[in-house]
Amino acid sequence: MDLIPKTPRTTLRRIPQNAVYDRAAIDAILDEGLICHVGFAVEDKPVVIPTSYARAKDHLYIHGSAASRMLLTLTSGVEVCVAVTLLDGIVFARSAFNHSMNYRSVVIFGTATLVDDPAEKLEALRLFAEHIVPGRWQELRAPKPIELKATVVLRLPIEEASAKVRTGPPEDDPDDMSAPVWAGVLPLALRKGELIADSTGIQVPDYVRNDPRF
Repeated sequence: MDLIPKTPRTTLRRIPQNAVYDRAAIDAILDEGLICHVGFAVEDKPVVIPTSYARAKDHLYIHGSAASRMLLTLTSGVEVCVAVTLLDGIVFARSAFNHSMNYRSVVIFGTATLVDDPAEKLEALRLFAEHIVPGRWQELRAPKPIELKATVVLRLPIEEASAKVRTGPPEDDPDDMSAPVWAGVLPLALRKGELIADSTGIQVPDYVRNDPRF
């Protein structure tokens, strides 16, 4: 088992038994998620921005407009915290205090660096498209030079990270077990709705219609 070393920032203090440092488990959560939240400070004020991302081996890529405040700030070398959360269910207990959620989450700390190598930047953009919809990139036209210039890609090493996972039924206090209150888990999952095509009439590709993730 490949473990990510614990640091003071990644050591869980609240319900530490739910901590996960296994690299494969962390990668699996990152690969399943679609949105991350990027936290950083601007002039000593906290900012959190939701955005898409992609993972390649030991790095997480984020991207956006070259005029983005988030990306302009992060390229200056400020510390960043990135969080990804997958919600798997609502846990109903017999007391309000013991209600919870089943979830899988990853938090990464570090400093992001600018991707200035053209080949790596293009590969990162391919990864963004493939992470959202596998199979999409091969059908798209290549990015134009003006689009590449207007897009900034940052690389964050997955070196200081941890996961937190909660599964299973509610954990009620023993003296609550006789209460006439329903308890259990309501599973939750991301699902797709009816596809909405544009006006061209082109047939929906199989990789969109039959995406096994939803």
